Amino acid sequence: MQYKIITISIELGSGGRLIGKKVADQLGYHFYDREIIDQTAKISGFSKEQILHSEEKITNSFLYNVAMGTGYGLGVLSGNGKESLPLNAQIYLAQRQAIQALAKKGPCVIVGRCADYILKDEPGVLSCFVYAELQKRVNRAVNEYGMDAENAEKQILQTDKSRAVYYNAVTDQKWGDYSNYDLMINSEKVGIDMAAKLIAFLAIGSNQDT
Repeated sequence: MQYKIITISIELGSGGRLIGKKVADQLGYHFYDREIIDQTAKISGFSKEQILHSEEKITNSFLYNVAMGTGYGLGVLSGNGKESLPLNAQIYLAQRQAIQALAKKGPCVIVGRCADYILKDEPGVLSCFVYAELQKRVNRAVNEYGMDAENAEKQILQTDKSRAVYYNAVTDQKWGDYSNYDLMINSEKVGIDMAAKLIAFLAIGSNQDT
């Protein structure tokens, strides 16, 4: 089959965003990363700052119940009962709606924000996880992202922990667990360009005879 939607979950400093952009360029797919925040802001009416802050604060089981549709959720998506939900829950559900809407616009690559989980029941989805050895990620963060060398490792670990807590809170899965993804790529071993080519080949090359 041909995969029309590619989700890429990433460790900070792994080069996953760059890989995703290269995949989108190679395939002619839309590329969504920060655009998800913009779309979520439009849907929810909250500021981008509020949305980003809420992602750092989701730690409880209540939002998991929302994500799984137990007790709450439909009211927010339909515009009813929105005020009865905590801010974090309102923002998460708006973000889920934004991701679903973007995926319907056509073939795309979506980076992060639980897109692999949100879209897992959609046809034609290829879910990937990009990781690398910590020191390599620190080097990239300092040399390519301009991160302060003295604090880079701490910031990377904190960011990854935040992503894991967020993902684990709103899904019934564990962030970074191989069983949740179709493809796990060590960008340190295969390189950025080869990783992008591999994902692109899997997306469309599976239709070709080898």
